[in-house]
Amino acid sequence: MNSVRTKITALGERLVVDVNAVAPNKNVAPGATAETITIADGNSLTSAARMARQRKLPLLMRMTCAGTDIHAGIDVLHSWGVAAHAISQCSGVVPTILIAQGINVSGVALLLGLADFVIMTADSYAFIVGPHTVENFTGVSIDRAELGGAHIHENNSGLASFVVDDVQEAEEVAIELLNYIGDSNDTEPPTRICTDPVNRLTPEAFDILPATSSGSYDVRSVIEIVVDYGGFLEVHSEWAPNLVTAFASIGGRSVGVIANQPQSMAGTLDITASRKGGRFVAFCDAFNLPLITFIDTSGFYPGKDLEWRGMIRYGAQMAFAYARATVPRVNVTLRKSYGGAYIVMDSKMMGNDIALAWPSAEIAVMGAKGAVGILHRSASSKEKAELEAAYESRLLNPYIAAERGAIDIVIDPAETRREVHAALDLLVSKREDLPARRHDNTPL
Repeated sequence: MNSVRTKITALGERLVVDVNAVAPNKNVAPGATAETITIADGNSLTSAARMARQRKLPLLMRMTCAGTDIHAGIDVLHSWGVAAHAISQCSGVVPTILIAQGINVSGVALLLGLADFVIMTADSYAFIVGPHTVENFTGVSIDRAELGGAHIHENNSGLASFVVDDVQEAEEVAIELLNYIGDSNDTEPPTRICTDPVNRLTPEAFDILPATSSGSYDVRSVIEIVVDYGGFLEVHSEWAPNLVTAFASIGGRSVGVIANQPQSMAGTLDITASRKGGRFVAFCDAFNLPLITFIDTSGFYPGKDLEWRGMIRYGAQMAFAYARATVPRVNVTLRKSYGGAYIVMDSKMMGNDIALAWPSAEIAVMGAKGAVGILHRSASSKEKAELEAAYESRLLNPYIAAERGAIDIVIDPAETRREVHAALDLLVSKREDLPARRHDNTPL
């Protein structure tokens, strides 16, 4: 590249360390030639990351790279390895945002995976091993867009936090991100003037739920009416859509939002949703963002393939992230909350601070049909229907959980925004002592 430039500059109203690793006056669209990373480039990336960490400023990286310079030998591998180390040291200290445009391939593409957020332009692509090598090894013919295009990383791999049309839009997304995130782990998230009354009632909230407990709806509609003027920034909207992760504000205070999405896989949790949720929770905790969790899930998605791929191990990632989070944590159970998924979705046992529930909440080991099927296998269809109705009436409500301390308050859906804001106000001075250790060992 021989073109890496580093400067402290304004992005919107925020100062960032801006490192530009895009070759100037170079057509880097798919099919064009992009320059390789040199020793000097690796050193510049390292300097930028160290500057961001020392000055406690967000790190914004702009990347286009066709790999390493073969002629430079092992030294160039060393230089970008040192850069990877420096960027890794920024993790949890300052936010790292990477704008990927054009081509980003070979081992250097791993730098994208180290960023907190990756914004890819629609015509960009990234992969470790290219189409030619893939075909030689596997016999499968594939083009660059199908192997590592922006929309593949948006939908399949989860690398792309956002996909945008061009670099200008990428910068606008980066600015919007920074509007919710503090400069470093030592600072509080930005606050904004809020003209949306914090005691605004939300009578339309309950109408969003379908008449039947198995009906589908868009949980983003609930989020919209609770947060300030319905505005929020969803992250990874196309990857693991059964779990919504977003930044928003309530009463002018920035928060991270996690919500089960009944529109996709009935809101159940799987491997990708657990990974997505775990990473988002960990980020919010690192940068002092309170967590608001909206719950409506019947459990973990069943299947041999998921179990073989590590559902237990990966499913533990979100539980682990919540369990170690020290920021204020408020949850709202909207409808279903069953079994292991109930535990994972920021339950009181996982250290939740304030647990709210709508009267429609169903908190139990499992649903009525499943429970009756296990406990009364030999019953007739008519008897099972009666037993299911009795089970629902006696156990599928939030009041049993409230009696046992698993729910703090059963609220009117119309008071959701007011109650969530009141909970955040109550927790504003929350502090937790962490155990003395070098670091934890998250179930990767």
